[in-house]
Amino acid sequence: MRPYEVMVILDASLDEDVIRATVDRATQLITSRGGTPPRVERWGKRRFAYELKHMTEGYYVLIETMAEPAAMADLDRMLHLADEVVRHKIIRLPDKRPSRTSRPAPVESGELVETKANGA
Repeated sequence: MRPYEVMVILDASLDEDVIRATVDRATQLITSRGGTPPRVERWGKRRFAYELKHMTEGYYVLIETMAEPAAMADLDRMLHLADEVVRHKIIRLPDKRPSRTSRPAPVESGELVETKANGA
């Protein structure tokens, strides 16, 4: 199973029930294909930077999930065929996020610390 992030932009003129049904259909497809229950963030209506399909705003939904690549291919097909979806994007997240470098220990008062500029 791999981590994925799915951004879906739906037609903003649709009823809330239609939007909820579309998102539920996508999450059910993921769980039926063996994915973990996704985290769904509904961002709501947002204005586009430019006009898409004669629309100026859309309803944004972000879905984070763990699934197999075959399940995400099925989801991509389903979102591509759905009339209420304006745009969608599926991104595979890295398996391990890079760890941050550890910070140096704090300097106690009275100690002198030498630093070199530009790592030289």
